[in-house]
Amino acid sequence: MKAAIIGTTGYGGGELIRLLANHPNFTIHSVHTTRDEKPVSEEYPHLSGIFDKVLTNIDPEKIAEEADVVFLATPSKVSGKLVDSFFHKDIKVIDLSGDLRLKKGDSYKTWYGHDPVNDSILAEAVYGLSEWHREEIRDAMVLANPGCYPTATLLGLAPVLKEKLINPSSIIIDAKSGVSGAGRSPSMGTLYAELNENFKIYKVNEHQHIPEIEQQLSQWNGGQVTITFSTHLIPITRGIMATMYVQLKNEVDTERLLDLYEQTYHGHPFIRIRKEGVFPAVKEVKGSNFCDIGLHADRRTGRLTVVSVIDNLMKGAAGQAVQNANLMFGIEETAGLGLIPLYP
Repeated sequence: MKAAIIGTTGYGGGELIRLLANHPNFTIHSVHTTRDEKPVSEEYPHLSGIFDKVLTNIDPEKIAEEADVVFLATPSKVSGKLVDSFFHKDIKVIDLSGDLRLKKGDSYKTWYGHDPVNDSILAEAVYGLSEWHREEIRDAMVLANPGCYPTATLLGLAPVLKEKLINPSSIIIDAKSGVSGAGRSPSMGTLYAELNENFKIYKVNEHQHIPEIEQQLSQWNGGQVTITFSTHLIPITRGIMATMYVQLKNEVDTERLLDLYEQTYHGHPFIRIRKEGVFPAVKEVKGSNFCDIGLHADRRTGRLTVVSVIDNLMKGAAGQAVQNANLMFGIEETAGLGLIPLYP
């Protein structure tokens, strides 16, 4: 299958090139930008002699005619306009921004600061949390790739929430991300001198991923769920750790909960559950599409702690996008993603 990528000058787009260039079923047919036309290797010198396609301007009609799937690795608001250009054309669309994730259009003004795409597009877009929406993804023409924080959080909470083992109103999520999650555009907050040897909270109770997480949790719960969600920047390049605290409805031991997680994610090759007393670290998933989960039920407090880690550019963005493309085209889910984590 032929793939087109729009937005290859950002980290997510660069990661898509790395994955699709070695994919057994996809070839990168074209790469596109809103900036000046030039070889991708001028933007990313590490691709010199490996991938030298030229970035070209965006022509939706031509892209839809020549490619089978288009990946949109563009910022929010930009992606929404592009999706509209591809809608109901003979091409599958995978959007890595947040423009298709929320089903209530009026939420975009509040959380993203811009108007939503057409309601018909939002209605058709499938939320691509791969492990939980496999069947819908297989039939999708338009797919909303989940955010990085929501992916780590939702994969960590799903088993106990769906089994009604926790009090949904008690969910507190303490999440940390490497600086690549802030994108490639320079800003004061991501300068080396500002972030190195530092650790800071940001967007307190205002992060745009809050409604995305609440939307999916509410669907699973069968009723509205609200969360306390805190995000922090840490001085590493890649990685997300979401530490979640929830109140258990009844006393249950860690061993039983680990069995539940093992059974729930059996047959899902990218979810790895740690043994009792062992918790994952972000470096253990770096450069891979894995989500590693550890947990502990505290009998003293009646609370459950769940720790979920991913690489924000992989399972949190490009890796999950390729996983979803595999599902959409009916090929092996792990195709092109059999990467061992980079360590140390």
